[in-house]
Amino acid sequence: MGTHDKDAALVSDIRLLGRILGDTLRMHEGEETYELIETIRKLAVASRRLEDVSSRESLAQALDALADDQAVVVVRAFSYFSLLANIAEDRHHLRRSRENRRHGSRPLPSTLRGLFADAVLSGTTRPQAMATLAKVRVTPVLTAHPTEVQRRSTLDVQLAIADWLGRLDQPDLLDDERHAIEIELRRLVATLWQTRMLRVVKLGVKDEIENALAYFDYTFIDAIPRIHAQIEDGISGLPTGAPGRAVPPARPWGRWVGGDRDGNPFVTAEMLEHAFRRQAEIAFDHYFAEVHALGAELPISGLWVRLTPAMAALAEASPDRSPFRQDEPYRRALTGVFARLAATATALGLKREHRTAVGKAEPYASPAAFAGDLDVIDTSLRAGSSALLADGRLRHLRRAVRTFGFHLATVDLRQNAEVHEQVIAELLREARATPDYLALDEAARQALLAAELATPRPLRSPFAAYSELARGELAIVEQAARVHATLGPDSIRQYVISKTESVSDLLEVAVLLKEAGLVTPGDEPVSRVQVVPLFETIGDLRRAPQTMREWFALPAARSLVASLGGVQEVMLGYSDSNKDGGYVTSNWELYKAETELVGVFREAGVRLRFFHGRGGTVGRGGGPSYDAILAQPPGSVQGELRLTEQGEVIASKYANRDIGQRNLEALVAATVRATLDQAPREEHAEYHAAMEEISEAAFAAYRGLVYETPGFVDYFRASTPIREIAELNIGSRPASRKPSTRIEDLRAIPWVFSWAQCRVMLPGWYGLGSAVEAFLEKRGKDGQELLAQMWLQWPFFRAMLSNLEMLLAKADLSVAVRYKELVPDQGLADEIFGRIRRELDLTVKAFFTITTNEGFLAGNPALARSIRNRFPYLDPLNHLQVELLKRYRAGDSAAKVHRGIHLTINGLAAGLRNSG
Repeated sequence: MGTHDKDAALVSDIRLLGRILGDTLRMHEGEETYELIETIRKLAVASRRLEDVSSRESLAQALDALADDQAVVVVRAFSYFSLLANIAEDRHHLRRSRENRRHGSRPLPSTLRGLFADAVLSGTTRPQAMATLAKVRVTPVLTAHPTEVQRRSTLDVQLAIADWLGRLDQPDLLDDERHAIEIELRRLVATLWQTRMLRVVKLGVKDEIENALAYFDYTFIDAIPRIHAQIEDGISGLPTGAPGRAVPPARPWGRWVGGDRDGNPFVTAEMLEHAFRRQAEIAFDHYFAEVHALGAELPISGLWVRLTPAMAALAEASPDRSPFRQDEPYRRALTGVFARLAATATALGLKREHRTAVGKAEPYASPAAFAGDLDVIDTSLRAGSSALLADGRLRHLRRAVRTFGFHLATVDLRQNAEVHEQVIAELLREARATPDYLALDEAARQALLAAELATPRPLRSPFAAYSELARGELAIVEQAARVHATLGPDSIRQYVISKTESVSDLLEVAVLLKEAGLVTPGDEPVSRVQVVPLFETIGDLRRAPQTMREWFALPAARSLVASLGGVQEVMLGYSDSNKDGGYVTSNWELYKAETELVGVFREAGVRLRFFHGRGGTVGRGGGPSYDAILAQPPGSVQGELRLTEQGEVIASKYANRDIGQRNLEALVAATVRATLDQAPREEHAEYHAAMEEISEAAFAAYRGLVYETPGFVDYFRASTPIREIAELNIGSRPASRKPSTRIEDLRAIPWVFSWAQCRVMLPGWYGLGSAVEAFLEKRGKDGQELLAQMWLQWPFFRAMLSNLEMLLAKADLSVAVRYKELVPDQGLADEIFGRIRRELDLTVKAFFTITTNEGFLAGNPALARSIRNRFPYLDPLNHLQVELLKRYRAGDSAAKVHRGIHLTINGLAAGLRNSG
């Protein structure tokens, strides 16, 4: 079957959804509007696919002539078509995956089936697999960065469309059943068309908390226990070598939502408390539903089965005295479990809308106690020859409890180092420990802070009047201590320090944690929360190894690390390092920092866990997670790995349960493979020397444009919709950290988002072209052969260029040139756009010179076709965005113009399948 034959079902689905959307437009907007949109669509297709100049001119004339209300309808139509095409593509991905399994194709290496198939081939025994899996902790961390432009209302409708579209694949559908499915699809598309795409008010922190929690309902609560079951089954299929059932350890889940205060004044102690209350309610809702369902599934009579003594005692302890269930010990036991859960929820102050318990019971002291009761039931079922029953819902529930506990997910705290510095200075001043902490050098700061960790005296006094900043930061750590006390230590395990530059940045947070009782003072202080440095800028990355070396040299620091199991986490910032030094230099400095840190930690005898702060886009460290993990430096993945999942990536990866499980599998498989690949990888010194040379030139080119070109900030702010993006109601955080127009103070998210909108994609490629040109001018044919060898043999270099390739495929300066018209100073616009065009041409040339590929995405033809097929539907959105920006910036304050601009931003994000 040819590639295009494999995509026939996808084409059919897109045509069906397109036809339904067209009929919806006719019904709700009228025949005249439908014909207008169809004319624009045909002109866009002819202009792009046939490269017809007259069609391009006609398209521009038609779009420029649209009235404001017409423009809004056209934008909505093309935006919704992109959303529907996304649904069809996702469904087709699942369809192809199932067909491959059905036909016995070798499982992909990124799946758990592929992982265990390779384990069988290599002769891995069960004890060996268990030894590896005992070290593996892969933790995706959901963040609340404002890159997700979709509303949950539209997302829910899209998920319903995907579900009904999938039903059309049933092979034995009758004609009337197929017709009924299409009618349901029409209802849903009509609902989607009449649902507001944009938010009318800006998201608050509570909204972001709810949005992130939705993915636990969509995917995580169900998928993660199933992944654990797959792992258990995979291990059981290996050569035994040891008796007993192999059970891998639970893997935690993480969130920043509700705990990330860096630049967001709206995240307070109250929000942290609210986040955990809602998380606990989600967890308990699931447990209540599953325990009740288990009761219905286990009406086993004690007349026919043998119970373990522990099971008999559990049933007897139940408050259930119904005569109808006296011979049903499992139901009685589960009724008692339900009652204890209800008592626990009441004790925690949680809201419940479930059926009431049959009687009073003691609350569970911990999730382990709840899990213990479930284990009693499991053991008894297995002893009574009912392992088949134990391996169903009960198995998943036991794993869910061990994974999610009562807290559902670990929440990281995060704040900027500058804030901690100010708060500590105030506390020390008010406690008369030192009059001017800020005037102390680094050595004096370290000595003073280490002494504070040794003394039991708190710095905070009830008689001092502290600033609002200090009160807010102290309230956060005090709330964290309360959460620890009620929901357990897994609720908050990390405190991330943005802009870490020195050891004192870490010690300051340790002192703050001591104020709340989360660090026990003494000559050997003990911590319940780990302080995690976040190295973000190019300079910070270069200093990171020395900073950690100095950290481990402090006895107090060694004691803190030892108290947390001898593991120290280090977070690496992809977004800000990219904005600071460009794509090439960011990637190289991250790689070098990881490599050097591995050596520093090995010397210190401390286990290293990296936390990768990757964004959704290539310009912020994004790209396929599986490949990215395998491309890490040797020794940097030691079983433990954390990485952020941000913005639109969360919805695309985890809104659909099947796709979500597939992505989680890939993370686990990659982490296991990278952990096993600990043999020293041959990395020629000449590879590193070449990258150093290329990085230095790319850094100079990028900094030369972004930070050293007079007027660049004016060009950026005029030629992109950055101001309008800041007005979108898509996140609680301000677009800039400070009230400034400087690039340095702009968050990386809107920086990348803006360049994506105008199709330049600058943060994901700028600098490589001129750097490679200079390298080849100096090295000649030998240099070209060396780069080709690096592409073929070095995973890091290949991953870096593969991610860049995807953005080159999406970049389109024939569209971007129109945004140049928005710049008031056309001389400046010509100069800067000319430099961008020249660098892009050089980068494209460099890519093909190194790879010898004949076209973009040659190794992924499906993605290449997807991008190519989307262009005709993106072009009208880009054109109208420029036209509406012209009207708006010229003083047209009509609501429809403003709304139209925001709709184009939303539509382009959907069509490109990324934003920030």
